[in-house]
Amino acid sequence: MSAPRESTSAVAPRTVVVVGGGQAAGWFVKTLRKEGFDGRVVMIADEAHLPYERPPLSKAVLAGDADIDTVRIVKPDEFAGLDIEAWQPDRATSIDRAARIVRTRSGRETIYDRLVIATGGAARRLPEAIVKTSHVMYLRTLDEAVALGERLRGSRRVLVIGGGWIGLEVAATARKLGVDATVVEGAPRLCARSLPPVVSAFLLDLHRANGVDARLGASLVSLEDHPDDSQRLRATLADGTVLDADFAVAGIGLAPHTALAEAAGLPVADGIVVDEYGATDDPNVFACGDVANHPSAWLGRRVRLESWANAQNQAIAAAKAVLGKAEPYADIPWFWSDQYDVNLQILGDLPADAELAVRGSLADRRATLFCVRGGALRGAIAINSARDLKLARKWMQQGRPVDLATLTDTGKALA
Repeated sequence: MSAPRESTSAVAPRTVVVVGGGQAAGWFVKTLRKEGFDGRVVMIADEAHLPYERPPLSKAVLAGDADIDTVRIVKPDEFAGLDIEAWQPDRATSIDRAARIVRTRSGRETIYDRLVIATGGAARRLPEAIVKTSHVMYLRTLDEAVALGERLRGSRRVLVIGGGWIGLEVAATARKLGVDATVVEGAPRLCARSLPPVVSAFLLDLHRANGVDARLGASLVSLEDHPDDSQRLRATLADGTVLDADFAVAGIGLAPHTALAEAAGLPVADGIVVDEYGATDDPNVFACGDVANHPSAWLGRRVRLESWANAQNQAIAAAKAVLGKAEPYADIPWFWSDQYDVNLQILGDLPADAELAVRGSLADRRATLFCVRGGALRGAIAINSARDLKLARKWMQQGRPVDLATLTDTGKALA
């Protein structure tokens, strides 16, 4: 493991600038103050809201069960106590690394001693050649979640494009609201990039059991206004199938906001390239959250993670590194999703060549799938079995050898 690179100045930073205002930015500024930093902190964000968590957007906020007051990372009075200069809404447009200056769209500029890029990303857009209607929505921001929730509650049928996590959570929330939902996925199974086939099949059965019309291996050709009602849309698939809906939601992935870093000459490869401390190849510039590509000690490869845990914990590590209190970020990746009555959590790696040990019953919607390779536990998927995941995390951190027969024997307690 490499040591953190020294800054071009041995003097402790007095001005720290954060570009971004999401979860990673929120935890970064909180950590700076918690660690005793009393210098100037400037946060430049294009949203007017104070930092908030994104996971509730496709669930509680979309359903109308939560709002900005319940998803904030920092309450207004607490944020005021942090003494942060919040330039909102505004957007950083350029970084002059030689002069250490950030300029914004509104014409403001500020010098920095350390700069942190926590710009996250935007929902990927469907190709313009396909979309010939205004009835398509995306979900990434709080305002988009509120608008989408209002549209859902006034609709009878929604078309969800993409059978990944966002798409499935939107479909589940739609069904909770009594809205018919059709999911169109181009791959032969759901969440194919992140789940083994058996769990993809479980999710397919779960959604179909809740009334979702899931179409797999379906290639979208066009989205147009409905010929008989311009307030609705019609989707055409490659096989000639026509699907009508009140509107569509596209959940086809995230495009990281790397343009600012690229223009500044920072290395970018599926995100801003950083080390285990969050530092770029410029020792005065750091990055964290959805936009950062870091070396994962557990996975043994570089990765850009889009998860609640990564946004929080990588930001904490980067803030400490900025203050010279370097602690490498080496968390085991962790992700979760709530759909209907199912809480699904993924921990670690899910190698394709690993043995899969199933404890419990997928049919009963309570099971844990352990991914074992070389006698070691590499990852786990918990379906309504969070307690098993806590044990799995402990074993993985300890490097404890595991036995497949023991893992699958529900007659014996794992502990």
